[in-house]
Amino acid sequence: MSIVIEESSNAALIHDIMIKAFSEYNSLPAPSSALDETVEMISTSLLKGEKALIGFVEAEAIAMVRFQLKENHLYFSRLSVVPEFQGKGVAKLLLKGLEDYARSKGIPEIQCKVRVNVPRNIHLYHSLDYEIFEQEVVRKENGIKLQVVSMKKRVD
Repeated sequence: MSIVIEESSNAALIHDIMIKAFSEYNSLPAPSSALDETVEMISTSLLKGEKALIGFVEAEAIAMVRFQLKENHLYFSRLSVVPEFQGKGVAKLLLKGLEDYARSKGIPEIQCKVRVNVPRNIHLYHSLDYEIFEQEVVRKENGIKLQVVSMKKRVD
C-alpha cells in the first residue's frame, strides 16, 4: 500500500472512502455524523488546514484518515477503510503513517476520540499503544447520548 498526503483537493475521493467505510454504522441508534458530511464540508475543512492520508493499492484508493495539527499534538478523525479491505492491517499502516508524519513535524503526541459502543476501534488503538485519557458523554442532535473516550499516544 502506498500512502499519499492530501492537503487541499480530492475532497470527493475522501468523502467516497469515508461513506463506504462508515455505512456500517448507518443502522445504529445514533449513526455516525460522518454519514452527514458532504464533499463541500470536507473541501472547506481542507481549505482551513485539515489534511488527509490516503492509502492506495495500485491505483485504487482504499483508506484514508483526516487530521489536524494542533499546538502540541496531531488530532485525527474519520479513519476509514473500505469494507473489502477491513481486517487486513490497512488501518494500522495508516496510523503508522500518521506517527511518521507527526514525528517529522516535531509533534510529540497523537490523539483521537472513539465511541465506546464500537469496542473494536478501542481495541485497535490499544493494540498500537494508545491509552484512554478522558471519558465524556456527547449528546447528539436527536437527543441520544453517546459515551466517547479520548485516546492518545506519545510518538516522540
